[in-house]
Amino acid sequence: MAGGMGWGIRGQYGHETGAMIAGVLVSLVLVFLFCPGNRSIHVVRAAALGTIAMGFGGSMTYGQTVGLTHDGPLRGDWAALSWGMLGLAIKGGVWIGFCGLFLGIGLGGKRYRPFEMFLLMLGMLMAVVFGWWLFNTPHDPENQRLPFFYFSDHWHWEPGVELKHRPEIWGGLLTALVSGILYAALAKRDRLARNLALWGMLGGALGFPLGQALQASNAWNPGMYNESFIGFFTKYFNWWNMMETTFGAAMGAVLGLGLWLNRRRIGVSSEPDVSPLPGWLVGLLLAVHVMLIGLVEFSKIHWIDGVYDLGVMMGLIPLVLCVQGRWGPYLMLLPITLLPIAGKTLRALIDPALYSVTWLAYLILPMLLATTIAVWFARQAKPEGEHPLFVRCALLFCVWIFHDLNFAFFDFPWPWKDWGGRHPNALIFFISMLGITLMVFFYSPEKRRWQWNAWPGDKD
Repeated sequence: MAGGMGWGIRGQYGHETGAMIAGVLVSLVLVFLFCPGNRSIHVVRAAALGTIAMGFGGSMTYGQTVGLTHDGPLRGDWAALSWGMLGLAIKGGVWIGFCGLFLGIGLGGKRYRPFEMFLLMLGMLMAVVFGWWLFNTPHDPENQRLPFFYFSDHWHWEPGVELKHRPEIWGGLLTALVSGILYAALAKRDRLARNLALWGMLGGALGFPLGQALQASNAWNPGMYNESFIGFFTKYFNWWNMMETTFGAAMGAVLGLGLWLNRRRIGVSSEPDVSPLPGWLVGLLLAVHVMLIGLVEFSKIHWIDGVYDLGVMMGLIPLVLCVQGRWGPYLMLLPITLLPIAGKTLRALIDPALYSVTWLAYLILPMLLATTIAVWFARQAKPEGEHPLFVRCALLFCVWIFHDLNFAFFDFPWPWKDWGGRHPNALIFFISMLGITLMVFFYSPEKRRWQWNAWPGDKD
């Protein structure tokens, strides 16, 4: 539910910061289920690391890769379909592999220092450049020179058609992911990080083609679903959003299965942090990151995009902040992940006639609530651990706020209105939100059962 809802909502917001919606929902659900009763800051940190890393794959272009499998002129072309699905499997595997790697780093019990994380990210950035050069160059469409493994549309598939040939970066990100896995496995002996990265790659490699198979089957066989027994529902489908929702549900399920199979490798330490970063440095780095995120998302300064609009680069500062200390994980999970989503919602829905109200509803109040929750729980931490209700409250807040912002983005598709393309996904997201809410209130991961007093049972 968390993966399907998060990735389906991501489709409206896009890119790195949109993918972090799925990251925060999936990561919080997994630490809730697999770290029951554990009050260590490392549990909060693991969720934050998984959230940040889910954004890395947002740098990849995939629209034309999807198009190879269902665009009108290519329907019936099995070679194009196969090539497109291969590209989606590779891109999906890379995307979710990052989340698995860093979630595993947080849960594996190995200590990563801030400077060590900085060097790891620096090495991964160098790997991005090398992998991009190796796999994604040359890119000179004017002279008909493209990489051998090129998964966007070009003259081979549609000769004589004027196309915009998209530059790709999946090879750079794949190389960065492999370098991160090798470091975790060989230098840190972090088996959980290695294994979860591989499970994440499997989840993405299965989920992306599976979701697109649903959309492509409808494009290749018009009316097939509408004439079936579920036609009363599918006739309203936004098939692209259904593809995203299916992808998210599949990758979340596989990543959860991978963590369950490796649950004995979870080694979250109850020891407090040693020598956390100075408060002034944490504040400075947070301010720089928030400023750069705001400029990337909401300004037209091109050099800022060049510097900070690459997922791995965007993750450098927050990952360094989150591997040690308390404020980084709390603030990354809630207000900083929310900020670009609330801002994009406001930008899409701002009403000049209700200027103050839209600012208040879509940006100011959500950010105040997220910041208040993060700061209050961070300040409640004691030597014996974090507040036992934080993960539950954070998950509850995230699932409701992202659902509600997306519902507004969908222009409030209430079920009693005339149905259109937004209604089926809105219904799926509502059911997912309700299911996660019931889990938060009535499921006890310690006892592995549903019970009426699950919430009070987690209190001291």
